[in-house]
Amino acid sequence: GASKLDTPRKERDKVYIFSGVMEDDLTTGAPVGMIIPNGVIEDEHLNKHKSYKELIRPGQAGYTFFKKYGQFADNIGAGRASGRETAARVAGGAVAKAVLDDMGVDVIAFTTEIYGIKAENIDYETAKANYRKNEVNCPDLKVGELMIKELEKIKAEGDSCGGVVEVIARGVPAGLGEPVFDKLQATLAHALMSIGAVKGIEFGAGFEHTKMKGSESNDTPYYDENTGRVRFKTNRAGGILGGISNGEDIRIRLAIKPTPTINITQDTVNMYKLNNVNESFNTRNDPCICTRIYPVCEAMVRIALLDALFIAKGYRALSTNIDDRWNDL
Repeated sequence: GASKLDTPRKERDKVYIFSGVMEDDLTTGAPVGMIIPNGVIEDEHLNKHKSYKELIRPGQAGYTFFKKYGQFADNIGAGRASGRETAARVAGGAVAKAVLDDMGVDVIAFTTEIYGIKAENIDYETAKANYRKNEVNCPDLKVGELMIKELEKIKAEGDSCGGVVEVIARGVPAGLGEPVFDKLQATLAHALMSIGAVKGIEFGAGFEHTKMKGSESNDTPYYDENTGRVRFKTNRAGGILGGISNGEDIRIRLAIKPTPTINITQDTVNMYKLNNVNESFNTRNDPCICTRIYPVCEAMVRIALLDALFIAKGYRALSTNIDDRWNDL
């Protein structure tokens, strides 16, 4: 993702497919291999990062990478901890999307909160209708304007802020996920929490369940004669029960931390000289990661769902004794 609020990038976003796809755009069955060139290597940008090699940049992975890799840690643009690695995730997610589209599964992510400014009760239809209609991808267009104004102010201060991104997966069939260690919410959380800026996750009503009675938390089922399927009157579970999808929308909320790179002097440590210093790390920075991260969230959900679909299909193919009538519900 990119917006006018973010620092511009000069790469062409060109993807080269080198295996697994024929000229007629059909897959061969071999792994689909893709390369995304990190096209612009600017001496000025590289030299800035090299000048900070000895310093711990607050909020970033420099210290922990130093503890793990020592002097061999990649210090250019945060190395493996850089958000640039997520481009490969989005490429993989595009392949998953092609399969999921044919199955009627749609995944959409959008911003619902930035620095305390909230958009409430965004449904799937509103999210689809107003997708990417503003620089923060907030489906509530009026709230989006307030978010943009706040981000412009924060950017002028050289600072950054956090927010919330929500993801909705519609059309996910009931029956995906495993009952114990590979519960669907566990594999989705694993995928999404592997994104560097994601610091928290909840499904459905999430932490609001702590304020409810069982009679308020439970989603009561009913038989829908129009579709011939079991549905639920509410969706506080977020589309997953017992670690297995129930056919309702899978709803996920993600806490996104502020961009750690800011143009404000901060206390830090020189790892080589072992002394305390003050430094302002004047490299490229964005006022909020929410404006860039939502395509990555979509991609990781698609990848996790496609894995679950393949596992479920394999299970069904082997479990020939299960009565077919349960498939129809």
